[in-house]
Amino acid sequence: MNIQLEIIETIETYSKIIIHRHMRPDPDALGSQVGLAELLRASYPEKEIYQVGGPVEGLDFLAEMQEVSNDMYQGALVIVTDTANAPRVSDQRFSTGQKVIKIDHHPNDEPYGDLVWVDTNASSCSEMIAAFWQLFPNRLQMTSNAARLLYGGIVGDTGRFLYPATSSTTLSLAAKLRTFNFDASKLNRQISQMPLKVARLSGYVYQQIDADKNGAAKVIFSKELMAQYGVSDSETASVVSLPGNIEEILAWAIFVQQPDGSYRVRLRSKGPIINELAKQHHGGGHPLASGANAADLAEVQEIYQEIQALCQSYMAENGKML
Repeated sequence: MNIQLEIIETIETYSKIIIHRHMRPDPDALGSQVGLAELLRASYPEKEIYQVGGPVEGLDFLAEMQEVSNDMYQGALVIVTDTANAPRVSDQRFSTGQKVIKIDHHPNDEPYGDLVWVDTNASSCSEMIAAFWQLFPNRLQMTSNAARLLYGGIVGDTGRFLYPATSSTTLSLAAKLRTFNFDASKLNRQISQMPLKVARLSGYVYQQIDADKNGAAKVIFSKELMAQYGVSDSETASVVSLPGNIEEILAWAIFVQQPDGSYRVRLRSKGPIINELAKQHHGGGHPLASGANAADLAEVQEIYQEIQALCQSYMAENGKML
C-alpha cells in the first residue's frame, strides 16, 4: 500500500482530526494546514476537523486558528504539515493524539509520527496536499477556499514560481487550483506587500549589506535597529529574499537579534548547499533555504565565515557567479 492511500484510509477511520503546522508560520505552513482542513471538511462533513497553533503573525488574511481543549486529543488523529522536526510543531499537544501523520517536503532528518509522507521534490507542502486531492478525486472535494489556501502556500514557497523547486508538476497543480473561484491577484498582493516600516528596513538591507568577493553576504538586525524601525522578528521575513536580487551575491544570511540576545538566522543561496551548515547551528531546512540559530555575535561571525567558505568552494568549482 502506498503512503497516500494509507493516509486517506486512516483519515476515513477517525471521526476527530486535529491539524498542526510549524511555529512562526509562513504561507505554506498555513496553506497546507488549513487547506487540508478545508478539503477534509468538505469531503467528510460528519467529521470534527480542527486547525490549531499559535499566532499567525500577520497572515490572518489566509486563515486563523481554533482553540481546542486537552481532552479533544483523546482518540483523535493528528496531522502535522510542513514541519521537519517535532520541537517546531506549533502546539506540543500534537503528540497526545491517538495517531500522528507527518506530511512534509523538508528533508526527513528528524522523523516523527506513525505515518510519514515526505517528498523533498515538492516545491511546498501545499503542492503535496493539492497532489493528494488529485490522487483521490472521488473521495476528496476541493472548495474555493481550500484552493485559495493551497495556491497561496505554493506561491509563498516558490517565490511566485521563481525558485528552483518550481516544477512542471507545481505549475500544473497551481493551474488546476486557479480554476476555482478566488481572487488570485488579491492573494498575490496580500502575500507580497509589506508595511511602510518594513519597506524602509529594505532600504537598510541594500545600504548596509556586507558582501565579500565570492558573493557571501550578511546583514545583522540588532534589537536596537528593530526598535528604531519599529519592526518585529516576524516582519523581517519580508526582506530575507532581497539580497538575492543583487547580481554579485551568491549566498547570504540575515541575523535577527532576539530579546534574549541570541540571533535567529535566515539562510538563502543561489547555488552553495546551506542546509548542512544550518544543522551545525541548531537548524535545518532545504539545500538553498534554511534557518539556524546563533547564541551571540561570535557565532554570527562563525556562521558567516562558513558561508564564505562555501561560496569560495562553489566559485572554485564553477568558475563564475550565477
